[in-house]
Amino acid sequence: MQRNLKRLLAEYPLETLLQTMPTGLFLVDPEQKIVYWNAEAQRITGYSAEEAIGRHCSFLEGLPCGIMCGLFHDEIDKPVIGVSCTIRHKQGYRIALTKNVDLLRNKAGKVIGGIEAFIDVTRQKELENSLRSAVEERTTELELEKAGLRSVLDGMTDPAYICDRDYRITFTNRAMRDLFGAIDGQTCYHVLHENRQICAGCPLPQVLKGQVVHQERYLSKTERTYEIIHSPHPIAEHPTHKLGVFRDITERKESERCLRQVNRELDSFVSTVSHDLRSPLTPLIGFAELLEERYAERLDEIGRECLNEIKKTGHRMKDLLEDLLTLSRVGQLRNPAQKVNVTEVAEDMLLELADKVLERQAKVDISPLPKIRIPEPLLADLFRNLLGNALKYAAEHDPRIEISGERRGNRVRYRVIDHGPGVPEDEREEIFEPFTRGSSSAGRSGTGIGLATVAKIARIYNGGARIETTPGGGATIIVEMTDPKD
Repeated sequence: MQRNLKRLLAEYPLETLLQTMPTGLFLVDPEQKIVYWNAEAQRITGYSAEEAIGRHCSFLEGLPCGIMCGLFHDEIDKPVIGVSCTIRHKQGYRIALTKNVDLLRNKAGKVIGGIEAFIDVTRQKELENSLRSAVEERTTELELEKAGLRSVLDGMTDPAYICDRDYRITFTNRAMRDLFGAIDGQTCYHVLHENRQICAGCPLPQVLKGQVVHQERYLSKTERTYEIIHSPHPIAEHPTHKLGVFRDITERKESERCLRQVNRELDSFVSTVSHDLRSPLTPLIGFAELLEERYAERLDEIGRECLNEIKKTGHRMKDLLEDLLTLSRVGQLRNPAQKVNVTEVAEDMLLELADKVLERQAKVDISPLPKIRIPEPLLADLFRNLLGNALKYAAEHDPRIEISGERRGNRVRYRVIDHGPGVPEDEREEIFEPFTRGSSSAGRSGTGIGLATVAKIARIYNGGARIETTPGGGATIIVEMTDPKD
């Protein structure tokens, strides 16, 4: 190994090694005149060896070196490592350098010159300055943004606060201070929610990941209910704080409670009235059928027509009461513990309506439908009405009916697609109102409650129902709902 190294050094003398170094290098004598200049020094400074050798090193106009370089100052320890300076390039502009300098001594220890090795860091310095400028500019922008945000928050009537990742409140607006006083520096879970430890379900971890979280909280200190919107602050890839804005919804919650109570009372009234009215209808229809069966031959044509009209009216009234009972029970059933197989429910409704399917010669295709935690009776009402509506109004034009669905997160969407005459655009919202029927319903039986029941089921589960045009003609009824978590 040593013999190979000696052979290599013999083949590549010192001059060759110095000239191939990726570092600028020059040597000076005790009078600071340059006696050696390598190729990298020429590339960095623009001066060739012929132009540099023999000249005083001050021709490079080094700063802060000046004429008297610290190389030969006794009070400066050698070697000097990693110092920064600038020199002037041959073309006139300045170059930033990082250099190492040291003295050259003979075997007796006498100083016979000096050596300087340097690299060009001009581009690096430019990037550092650019980055520093950008950071300073962004810091200024953030400070202005912060000041602007706080001015906006102070002008809000809704209480607001900002806390850090340690739950310490760092800012409160005027409305918040009016409610809680000076609470800066305290933990939000203690001063706002009167807890000794972090609140269960605290949204801070989610907010620091960039999410916006909505909560409803009752604050015992104010005896009010608030909707709290927790947002990341600043709005950046890696937020460091949480902004919480309180909106007093006490009156709204009370109005909702009263409205729910009124709805319950109204549903109870409808259920009671429907039941009480349905009871005498059964014998009424039965006596009319008995009269028709036993005494039709004794009646003239007008009598038979009157008897038939009594039967038809009784059946229409019975259907109406059945639909009213269905409508009134929406929202009264408890959600099941497990998700319901909606595909099976839709297939059961198809079997229930088999007579109408055969009558219309309909071709019904049911794709796999997403499961959902909604009471099965309500799902049955939903698909009974949707499928019945399509069979009634669309199947005689084009017997194809398609039922499909999809899930996106906790949102579930069901579609019933037909290829019939469709629904005029000006009727699409009204058709979901109770006792409202479209212009195409003339001559067809119905109570005008079926689609209203569909819409009510969707609303109960934070969704809605709408009608779109089927490509190529027809109506597509879309029902969206939120899958309950609890």
